[in-house]
Amino acid sequence: KDEETGYSPSSEQSINSLLKTLFLKSIKSLLQLQSVGGVCPSLVTSLVISTARDVYCFHQHSPGTRFYLCCWWCDRCTIDNRVTRVAWLNRSTILYAGNDKWCLDPRVVLLSNTQTQYSIEIQNVDVYDEGPYTCSVQTDNHPKTSRVHLIVQVSPKIVEISSDISINEGNNISLTCIATGRPEPTVTWRHISPKAVGFVSEDEYLEIQGITREQSGDYECSASNDVAAPVVRRVKVTVNYPPYISEAKGTGVPVGQKGTLQCEASAVPSAEFQWYKDDKRLVEGKKGVKVENRPFLSKLIFFNVSEHDYGNYTCVASNKLGHTNASITLFELNEPTSSTLLQEVKTTALTPWKGPGAVSEVNNGTSRRAGCIWLLPLLVLHLLLKF
Repeated sequence: KDEETGYSPSSEQSINSLLKTLFLKSIKSLLQLQSVGGVCPSLVTSLVISTARDVYCFHQHSPGTRFYLCCWWCDRCTIDNRVTRVAWLNRSTILYAGNDKWCLDPRVVLLSNTQTQYSIEIQNVDVYDEGPYTCSVQTDNHPKTSRVHLIVQVSPKIVEISSDISINEGNNISLTCIATGRPEPTVTWRHISPKAVGFVSEDEYLEIQGITREQSGDYECSASNDVAAPVVRRVKVTVNYPPYISEAKGTGVPVGQKGTLQCEASAVPSAEFQWYKDDKRLVEGKKGVKVENRPFLSKLIFFNVSEHDYGNYTCVASNKLGHTNASITLFELNEPTSSTLLQEVKTTALTPWKGPGAVSEVNNGTSRRAGCIWLLPLLVLHLLLKF
């Protein structure tokens, strides 16, 4: 209890908070230790170390940065308890003793050795620098030590990942994603697909048994440990399967018109198409016929359909895994002729109406005149079509 202020800590308050308060009231027997990234501060801001026992401070750093180890004490403390020797140690290895450098590492340099402060710097920190560091101070009465533990944080890095893979449908696959970092990163796999939901694996290894064509696409590996942004890499999985004809419909075309038969097939690798009629393959360049192929679609184009073009055609789609076929019919479609159209018009215009509300015989002359008036433009149209 501080008699001057009446301060009495509760059992729940930490030893660090208590010691800091005591230091600010100039208790003479305290030794102070702070490790920060930057210049050594003149005031304690995070930790005050008691002489009664060792206290550890954990400090986190990233590789490539500088780490400062600063050990200092108050002027008034040295009046009755003079400091005679100081040293910084890493585990049991002496780094500096006074002004003398004991280690061979050029990255470790002395910053300050005064009556109240003893500080060193570790440049370009790496993971091998992690561990406990001890400030040892020898006084007239007894030695005092304080320690800080350096934790080196390393952002995640994917060091090994499976290559893009092509596999036949129904087989098993295993994808690997190995990542390093401190702390150890968490690795997850996710299928990048509109139909995929959430993560497919929360492990370095992704196993898929009996893969299907719906499971093809990109698989994303993510490694994260909260030190930096997650690292992401992708693996492309291609699932091969034999052709499947999804659309093949017959079509009707009048004689003399242009006609097209279409055959659409899904396959990986893409299907190759062939057309047959009466067991004879139709080759490119046949007079009046053209075969137009795309990765998933084939068209058989007739520029001027004749009578002998009508009939059944067979579309064959194939790749290295198999083949399939479908029958498609090109049939004749009759167009209405001008004489047929004229006959229909005559019948409509000249046939008297016998139903309810029909006009009497005295109006027949008027009806005939009206019919002739409507018939005249149709006769002109017939003559134009004829010539």
